[in-house]
Amino acid sequence: MPDTPLRNRLSALLAQRPPRHTLPQAFYTDPEIFEFDLREIYGRSWLLIGLETEIPDPGSYLAMTIGRSPILLLRGQDGVLRGFFNTCRHRGAQILADGCGHAQRLLCPYHQWMYDDTGALRGAGRMPREFDKSAHGLRPIHVRTVAGTVYVCLAAEPPEFDAFHDHLAPMLAGHDLGNAKLAAECTLFERGNWKLVMENARECYHCGAGHPELARSFPTDVRGNFSTAGMVDLPGFIARMEALGLPSAAVQGEWWQASRFPLRDGNVSMTMDGTPCVAKPLCHVNGGDVGSLRWALEPHCFAHAVGDFLIIFSALPLAPQETLVVAKWYVHKDAEEGVDYTRDGLMHVWNETNLQDRALVELNQRGVNSLGYVPGPYSEASESLAIGFTDWYVNSVSRRIGAAAPALKLVDA
Repeated sequence: MPDTPLRNRLSALLAQRPPRHTLPQAFYTDPEIFEFDLREIYGRSWLLIGLETEIPDPGSYLAMTIGRSPILLLRGQDGVLRGFFNTCRHRGAQILADGCGHAQRLLCPYHQWMYDDTGALRGAGRMPREFDKSAHGLRPIHVRTVAGTVYVCLAAEPPEFDAFHDHLAPMLAGHDLGNAKLAAECTLFERGNWKLVMENARECYHCGAGHPELARSFPTDVRGNFSTAGMVDLPGFIARMEALGLPSAAVQGEWWQASRFPLRDGNVSMTMDGTPCVAKPLCHVNGGDVGSLRWALEPHCFAHAVGDFLIIFSALPLAPQETLVVAKWYVHKDAEEGVDYTRDGLMHVWNETNLQDRALVELNQRGVNSLGYVPGPYSEASESLAIGFTDWYVNSVSRRIGAAAPALKLVDA
């Protein structure tokens, strides 16, 4: 829990925010609040990392950094996927460089302390005879999986996960993510606070004007706004999908949402012409014409699973006004690049969308930095998910500082 001066400051700032409005300026600019976010928001939330197939075999690993915390996921010789802080228990050096690889043992490059695939310390040269190696294993992190997707939480006590698992697992089952592979990855450095990145990612008020490529397949109304309420025969689409064995109706919890929605008429995939860009689909149901299964987690990500590929978008905070956006594309493991798909065909729509969003986020940050900025009202019609994100954030901060918070309004997924 933050110290008293910060608690008092956060409480006072939250009290200034009118309902259904953006946050006071300090939440997008202040270094002390950024440190709070790293520790109390990202450090206590479930985060989507990728797919199990990225860590397929005993000894394979995935290492990355969340905020200032290097972590690693490692598949043990027993087949179990485990997670650890990627920090040596000697003097704290990062053990493995960020990325994927294969290691039968974990050897710290600084002083050669060695750990096995369960995180236990096995070698610590020049330490005294009475030194207890069993008390200096790698610190574990929580790891959970859902239908081939992987989530981590850095907190000692993570949020409840089972309801999310039980709802999402059947929705994802038809997409066969256990047979997917990572086909492409792109990272963007954005000069904007992570909350501005996610507010932008949680609304499509801007999509008609801001995302011409995405708007070819993404369902929007005559004003260019994404709205499940405005879709033609959404109940009929859901009924058809569920009759095919694909659970699709919107479900949600406090920190997650999931639903399947139809693409624009005549579109089967999120591509420039609406046709599949991968010849070997992940989902064979209905010939791959299954709309988009979207699921999202607060604070950092969303994903779209269409018939032929999966795209995951993740925002990782770097500094008060700097965010790393990571996009990953997955296809069927048997799909061959240059034969069954091209990288440009796979990536084009979402690459353009992410670049456009970066420009919008940076435009937003420059305006928020102004002496003239005050919290502005969201559109109830077009920004319900942005309202939900900001309300979730306000409630999360309020819990951490022990302050009263407004009741959380769950919004349409």
